[in-house]
Amino acid sequence: MKRIPIVIDCDPGHDDAIALVLALSSEKLDVRAITVVGGNQPVEKTGPNTLGILEILGKRVPVAFGTSKPLLAKPYHVDVHGKTGLDGPQMPTPTHRQLDISAVELLARSVEESDEPITLVPTGTLMNVAIFLLAYPHLRSKIKQISMMGGSAVSGCSGPGDVAEFNVWVDYHASHIVFSSGIPITMHGYDVTNKAVIPYENNAKFREHGKVGNFVADLLDFFGKPFHGHWPGTPIHDACAIAWLIEPEMFSSKKVHVEIDLDGEWTFGATVVDYTGESGMAPNAEVVFDIDRDRFEEMLLQACEAVCGPPSG
Repeated sequence: MKRIPIVIDCDPGHDDAIALVLALSSEKLDVRAITVVGGNQPVEKTGPNTLGILEILGKRVPVAFGTSKPLLAKPYHVDVHGKTGLDGPQMPTPTHRQLDISAVELLARSVEESDEPITLVPTGTLMNVAIFLLAYPHLRSKIKQISMMGGSAVSGCSGPGDVAEFNVWVDYHASHIVFSSGIPITMHGYDVTNKAVIPYENNAKFREHGKVGNFVADLLDFFGKPFHGHWPGTPIHDACAIAWLIEPEMFSSKKVHVEIDLDGEWTFGATVVDYTGESGMAPNAEVVFDIDRDRFEEMLLQACEAVCGPPSG
């Protein structure tokens, strides 16, 4: 089987961690590198979190740390992931170390050295990817596509009217650069990721799948707390961008034109999705709207099993 070469740019983050479990257990994906960006928390936290996840998975992948600073806006972080950015699980001391180059340099090296086009998978803010596109324009042709978690057609949690999605809104200028790049984009926004939930009563299933399953269950237990009482389960936003590469038939989507609003009063920093084609502008993104939730959960359980072997008993 020919595997899809990918570079993941992330800011772990509980759902980023589960996305890494999925990516690094898949026989369909070839994870060439992982670059780290500030978003959920500054890179001083998201970087070590990434190395700790690799330690738990027993994987060795080139890792480089990037920036926590938006291109023009002020840095902004959230506390939903706890003080460490990955509260809940007991994280090991990493023995793997990041490379002594920047995330943008590792992105460039990974793309340049590949003998086939690379798929970029940003699951955090888009600063690293935007800087890479600006600094290495000659490498754009070697990027096959971008499968990203971010944006929303109909709802949000950030910005002046709470209509923007966090990853896109934190650096709206970087997001504008990415969406204007001409590279094929698949956008996994809140429209689909809010449906990619693990019901709270199903967390225990993961504990039947060894060390990695217990790690995922710990992630679900902590990250699900704010959603109890008003959500059907814990949303695993970032894993959608990986799951789509592995099994795209699990999703439904539509090709549309997407703009980042840079001057609106209430939609500032939001992804404005022309769902009906009213603008007449050519589609620049494939926006994902639905998911087979049961199959998604099954895929995550299989990912734990792929790392640790079948359930005990």
